[in-house]
Amino acid sequence: MSDVIRIIGVPMDLGQSKRGVDMGPSAIRYAGLSSRLSELGYRIEDTGNIDVPVRDTLKNDRLMQAIIQACKKVYESGKQAIAAGCFPLFIGGDHSISIGTIGGITHSSPSGLIWIDAHGDFNTSETSQTGSVHGMSLAVLNGYGDIKLVNTGRPGAKLRPKDIVMIGVRQLDEKERTQLKKSGITIYTMRDIDEQGISAVARNALKHLSHLPRIHVSLDMDSLDPKEAPGVGTPVPGGLTYREAHMMMEIIADSQSLTSMDIVEINPIIDQYNQTAKIAIELAVSALGKSIL
Repeated sequence: MSDVIRIIGVPMDLGQSKRGVDMGPSAIRYAGLSSRLSELGYRIEDTGNIDVPVRDTLKNDRLMQAIIQACKKVYESGKQAIAAGCFPLFIGGDHSISIGTIGGITHSSPSGLIWIDAHGDFNTSETSQTGSVHGMSLAVLNGYGDIKLVNTGRPGAKLRPKDIVMIGVRQLDEKERTQLKKSGITIYTMRDIDEQGISAVARNALKHLSHLPRIHVSLDMDSLDPKEAPGVGTPVPGGLTYREAHMMMEIIADSQSLTSMDIVEINPIIDQYNQTAKIAIELAVSALGKSIL
């Protein structure tokens, strides 16, 4: 793991309808991200925010192109961070930013992906009930959906199903469920976590991805139970507890294979005293090596 963490803000709320997640990067920075990471001994490079248009300035027929353009910029930032030997830490923003983040960090070589989310994000425009791109991002990364989205950064799929593990899933659309079952992706639902325990799930996820030298974590804060993380746009009851989320991050840190990370879907407008951003930082520092002893 690099000793340089490059923070890349992506204040994008174009991939869904509820406003506020564009303020996620500011909330995380305000909660003390850089100082907490510095305490672990990392050198911090905060590159500021990717330029993303304000939603109110765009007509609906321009949203898709704006998302693609923003994700291209994110792609380049991720690509450059990996090439420079840095650990890119992307702070969003809605989960559609992952089209750029994961595309960029896999530009030169593959990476395993641990996708931690209450949702599958495996819809396409044909299956989606809302048309929201943040619910399509993992499908896009696997080569499904709008070809312009799929080809962001470079042509075609950015991931192979065997290189992906999903954790914390508990809400899927009907057609999305069918597509995920066919996908070949390894999925641990909340039922699996209840039955097996988060420790076993995390260790099995890492074992499944052990054929790859590095791992990217894409952490959607709605993976946690809304009682723990209320400031998310699409809360779903019955999620990860604070301690389960920490345990998972600690086990990932122990693997020493984490080389990049997203933190997405923090909405300060509906949060309580910036609680969700503070928890996000706690999880990030655990993933990056903070331990009790």
